[in-house]
Amino acid sequence: MSLGIKLDLPERMAGGISYLIAALLLLGVAGPLLAILGKAMLSQTGEWIWLANFIEITAVASFWPAVINSLWVSIATTLIVLPLAYLFAAALTRSRMPGKGLFRYLALIPLLAPSLLPGISLVYLFGNQGLLKSWLPLGVSIYGPLGIVLGEAFYTFPHALMILLTALAIADARLYEAATSLGAGRIRQWFTVTLPAVRYGLISAGFVVFTLVMTDFGVPKLIGGQFNVLAVEAYKQVIGQQNFPKGAVIGLLLLLPAVLSFMVDYLVQQKALLTSRAQPLVPKPAALRDALALLWCCGVATWLLVMLGVAVAASLITLWPYNMNLTLAHFDFEQMDGGGWLAYFNSLKLAFWTAVCGVITVFTGAYLNEKLRSAPMAQAVLRVLAMLPMAVPGLVLGLGYVFFFNAPSNPLHGLYGTMSILVLCTVTHFYTTAHLTASTALKQMDSEFEAVAASLKVPFWKTLRRVTVPVCLPAILDIARYYFVSAMTTVSAVIFLYTPDTVLSSLAVLNMDDAGDTAAAAAMATLIVMTSALVCLLFVLASALLGKRSQAWRG
Repeated sequence: MSLGIKLDLPERMAGGISYLIAALLLLGVAGPLLAILGKAMLSQTGEWIWLANFIEITAVASFWPAVINSLWVSIATTLIVLPLAYLFAAALTRSRMPGKGLFRYLALIPLLAPSLLPGISLVYLFGNQGLLKSWLPLGVSIYGPLGIVLGEAFYTFPHALMILLTALAIADARLYEAATSLGAGRIRQWFTVTLPAVRYGLISAGFVVFTLVMTDFGVPKLIGGQFNVLAVEAYKQVIGQQNFPKGAVIGLLLLLPAVLSFMVDYLVQQKALLTSRAQPLVPKPAALRDALALLWCCGVATWLLVMLGVAVAASLITLWPYNMNLTLAHFDFEQMDGGGWLAYFNSLKLAFWTAVCGVITVFTGAYLNEKLRSAPMAQAVLRVLAMLPMAVPGLVLGLGYVFFFNAPSNPLHGLYGTMSILVLCTVTHFYTTAHLTASTALKQMDSEFEAVAASLKVPFWKTLRRVTVPVCLPAILDIARYYFVSAMTTVSAVIFLYTPDTVLSSLAVLNMDDAGDTAAAAAMATLIVMTSALVCLLFVLASALLGKRSQAWRG
């Protein structure tokens, strides 16, 4: 009897861990979403009023202009970013131009910066004292829809690019050979072969950009001026007017485009299949095409570098544009309002613990889902909840945390206002992308490893430590890097959750700008970018060093 219990122990442990991770996601995602739904149906005094808040807020004169403004800038940004990202991705995948690796890294620069950085750069370029203010037509201001669209284009460009790179990288050379042999020109081939193959990627990229702009808080808050959008309206209701029910209503409305885009993306991805007989497309040299591709990538990369460079320059210039002497005074954050160096070190602490806890939680959950079947119910719940954060905007999730964890009846009420809740919120907010990365890496491994280990009575944790983790080490490092950088740059998800003791550097940028210390805000944003870039470099070096041992089998 004791022997039977011993043999069942690893399976019971795996099941228990599955239930634990599922419970963590229930607390981190489902609980806040239910809380925000409940709060939207309560009055400010706590009485149950069903849909009265929805009716009341839609009757407010400023509501529908905010909706129209949000839709306008989201559609405009999507229409600008998609062609930019598509042509850049096509240049990297369908040409023989030089420097592809360099341009790929340059295109990802916006991922290292908080969404507030492009707003700061645009102020210094086209603001009231901007270097290039004369470039704007008479009567046109950067403070409004123009600034929001330009800033969001910088912020969302790499997100669209990564999707389109994946879509264009998968191509069947046989289709192009057949089209050429039938006399189809390049334009005809694009409409009959390329577009059908990448249309799902274009749809996904379009919805991702639209949703990111619709729910982003940083850019419109910094440079939107009097041009009100829904994300800023939610912030005003909660922080400015302390009207939590109406803030919850707007949060739920912001959830709709994200859920819609997630559903459309899921449906179209089910149809995007590539046959096993496909031949990879290898572009042939073409002087004119390669020259145009290089020119396009240089133009886009220059735009990205200028946006970053202006923020860096602003942090080093004494008083733009009157005193252009270099100084480091703006990095003396203790003399500025907003959080000081405490904010920066809090961000490092948040990024470190988010990376550690995120990697352990995500990889363990993905491993139990992909390799073991010890707790089918918990694993089914885990599969659903793992995909849910992708459909929840950061602003909505953060607002849900306020209602859920700040409720006195919640036994976890003590977490509110601590670094722990910031870590939990950040891990769950970015869970889906990390989970998909881990699952992809695990699916490449044959399930026979676990079957053989089980037959030899080897516990799953030994197989995990000796085989799975070393093989999947590159993916694990990618997840850690993704979590670290995301935690350094996050704004929307934590804007409602910080206290004076847990203020973060990305939020300090906003607070400094609100206080009029725009140069100090630029300095803090620059520090975030440099820290993120340095950490990415360290991860690349760690991957190379550890890979020599753990990935030697690939050779």
